[in-house]
Order: sequence, then structure tokens, then C-alpha cells
Amino acid sequence: MASARLPETFLRDYGIDITGKLCVDRIAGGRSNLTYRAHDDTTSWIVRRPPVSGLTPSAHDMAREWTVTRALAGTDVPVATAVAFDADGATLGAPMTVVEFVPGQVVRTRTDLDALTDDDIAANTSELVRVLAALHAVDHHEVGLADFGRPDGFTARQVATWGRQWHRVKTRDLNDIDRLHRALTDAVPTHCAAAIVHGDYRVDNTILTHGEPGTVAALVDWEMSTLGDPLTDIALMCAYRQPMFDTVLGVDAAWTSPRYPDADDLAQHYAAVSGRDLAHWNFYRALADFKIAVIAEGIAHRAATSDDTDGTAAAAAHATAEFAAAGLRAFSR
Repeated sequence: MASARLPETFLRDYGIDITGKLCVDRIAGGRSNLTYRAHDDTTSWIVRRPPVSGLTPSAHDMAREWTVTRALAGTDVPVATAVAFDADGATLGAPMTVVEFVPGQVVRTRTDLDALTDDDIAANTSELVRVLAALHAVDHHEVGLADFGRPDGFTARQVATWGRQWHRVKTRDLNDIDRLHRALTDAVPTHCAAAIVHGDYRVDNTILTHGEPGTVAALVDWEMSTLGDPLTDIALMCAYRQPMFDTVLGVDAAWTSPRYPDADDLAQHYAAVSGRDLAHWNFYRALADFKIAVIAEGIAHRAATSDDTDGTAAAAAHATAEFAAAGLRAFSR
């Protein structure tokens, strides 16, 4: 939506009345799907579409966001109400979802975190773990998501998929990436649970109720969601806690702050709330590091194709080697 224009007829086709002039503004933050706030004189909506370049075959799938948010309405997982979906991109030239605007607070940076007390952060941590466990507890058959993914063999496919993605986006050869991929391939667990996974879970992918950091009003950014192994979600949440993730995001991230519990405490908190055994935990942590390394390289790749809107994406390349090394260390813990 480079033109920042959304035809009123598209919304009206979904039964939405427009009052006054329809305006669309880009929302800053994040390096994945592009997010906009559309609003008329009385109502606001959130519009999301893929980035204009550097697409990953599965990572920017707008149909996933539409499908999962519709299915989770009415469950214990807080989501924005799905409003409209353009699957073939006829409206804007790319697939697009429209959901209700959920008012609240997004804690993205250390500055945002400064407004929270230690008790606020403790409450927020507990709520984040609760929501993730609630997501993993949803019966995907009951909510109509039985065909949302292929949980059998999911973890092995993750290793293979992210390995292929590395070769799509790499800007150089890195021996640690190759070693880590081989180690992951050799260590894939034989059995794993099946659940709806978010695929990108951390505090800044939630909207918190204003004045209540211990309440998630909506879990957002569902483009990586599928049916898969729930331990991949909590492992990625933990891996994101590493300070070098700031380089990937291009900001001093709230989620990397030492004010939040460390990764081991988070994992144990999740195990207690969810009742899940953290078997093969070193593998899952190493896989999470591998994913972030590839994501960092993808950001650098997009920067090389001039899609570096804030001038900091190229720095993400420095994090690739660090996360690859972290993944190798995870196997030796």
C-alpha cells in the first residue's frame, strides 16, 4: 500500500459503513508485514499486507492471519476481530487483511518499558506465559483449524525450511550456520506435541490494556502461525531475550531488557503453567537461534535491495553469526 490509499468500496463490500473521509497512516515498528491504521470520522481498523520485497514463501502469508484470528475469536486467546480479507491482492496489488483496531499499549522499546514498575513487569510476564499456554491448549479441531497445518513431522520440516531460507537470503557463507544446520538435522526429536503455534511470540507482538500491563488485549502478528510443535514457540520466546536481538530489531527492545526474567526462568514458568515437559530443550533453543540468525540475514538481504526504511536493517547482518554461535552453544549445555 505504498500509495497509502484504501478504496472505500472494499470495506463497504464487507458491510462496513464509512463516515466521512477514509484515511490510512503507516504504523512504525516491526520488520515483517506492513501495518497501517485506517480510520474514518468514527472508527479505526488495522490493515496489514506483505513487505514490498524480500518475501519468504511462507513467512508473509496473509491468509494465515485471516484464518487463525477468525478461528480464535471466542477462545481464551485475545485477538482482534477479523473484518475483511483480500486474498488475491486485487485491491492493493498484494494480499491484505483488515481487523478491528484494538486500543491499548504496545511495549516495544526500553523507553516504553520505563513506564512500568517491577510489579507491572512481573504481572506482564505472567500474562504473556498464560496467553501462550492458552493458545497451545486450544483444540484446533474444535475451532475449525484441523487443516491449518501439518503437525506430523513439523519440527523436521522447520529445520529443512529454515535451511532452505538461509540459501535464499544469505549474503555470505558462514561455517557456523552450516554446522548448526547439520547438528539440528541430526537431533530432531522423534515425537512432538501438536498445537496452534504463533511463531513470533514476545511482548511487542501483543497489545496490552491501557493501565493494565498484566492484561493482553490482543495477540497480533499471526503471519507465521500454523499447527506445529508448541515447544518451538516458547523456545523462540526465550531466544528473543538475548541482548543481540536488539540488532535484529534495530531498536533497544523491551523484550531484551534484564528487567524481564531470564530465558531459563521463562521456560520453567511456561512448563508449570502449561503442564508440558520441556524434553529436548537444547534442541529447541538451538533451532530458535538458527531461525533468528536466518531472519537477521533476511533483513540484511532486504536492506541490500533498498527496502531499508529506517536505515538500520543492514546492521542486522552482524547478529547472524552471533545467533549461529549461540545455537551451537545451546547443544553443549
